[in-house]
Formats: sequence, C-alpha cells, structure tokens
Amino acid sequence: MKAFGITGASGSGKTMLITLLLPVLRARGLIVSTVKHAHHGFDLDRPGKDSWLHRAAGASEVMLVSGGRWALLRETAEEECGLETILARMAPADLVLVEGFRASAIPKLEVHRAATGKPPYWPDDTSIVAVATDQPGRVTGRRSLALSDPSAIADFILAGCAS
Repeated sequence: MKAFGITGASGSGKTMLITLLLPVLRARGLIVSTVKHAHHGFDLDRPGKDSWLHRAAGASEVMLVSGGRWALLRETAEEECGLETILARMAPADLVLVEGFRASAIPKLEVHRAATGKPPYWPDDTSIVAVATDQPGRVTGRRSLALSDPSAIADFILAGCAS
C-alpha cells in the first residue's frame, strides 16, 4: 500500500489540507484512506453507552456496527503500534494519507504557515520532500507548493507515489 505523510506543527493546517485533498483524489478515481496519529489518548465511546460498558467490563475488543460503517476498538498493552503495523491492518487502498508519524521513513509533505511562528521541520528532516505553504517563495532546499492549490499538491503526491 502506498503511503504519503502530511506533517507540520500543530495548527499549521494538516487536517484542513487532507480534507481538501481527499475530494480531489477521489474525483480522480482513487480509493484513499487516512491514518491520523493522536498524541493524546482518544475514545470513540461515550461513558455509559453499551460499547463503553463492554470495554470497561474487560472486553479486549469491541466492534461497533451500523449500516455503512463499523469501527473496531482494541485495548492493548502496547505503547503504540508502528506505522507499518497500522498500514498492514488496513483494507487495500490506492493511497493512504498519514497525518503525524513524523519519525516514519515514508515521504512527507510539510504544511507550514509562517503566521504560526513555529520553525519549519524541513531543513532538518530529509523525509520531507516538499513544503505546502502560504509563502512559497520562502522555502529553500525543498519543492515548494502553494497551500491554496490542493490540485497541484495532489499531482505532486501522485507523481511521487507512482515511482
């Protein structure tokens, strides 16, 4: 499965870019999945709901199922699965966009906005192959893409994933 990372500082617009890329990629006939790293714990359940009660009582897995959607919640003693393990558990897709997992070896695009005041990652991270930014003229040493042009960003990602 081909994976491409979207990285950047908190508040830079990674999720927004992914939500703009998904319809562009889907319109091109691709099956696209996503992986989102959560730095803090997360819970799809709400306290008091049946599935939450199942987990609280000790179920190692709980599957929530409804028409058109299912989710599997697995309790684990592992600190965190690596990206390769996660990708292996996913259904086949033409492309997986990965938000987070900055230390992984997959090629990545950094979303950078100067207004955040946060330093860029690309000068020190060779896995970042391009930067999507609101100030393309300020990027040196990497391919620069306009954050406002998701179609061009999709072209770049697909060209890199095809090789």
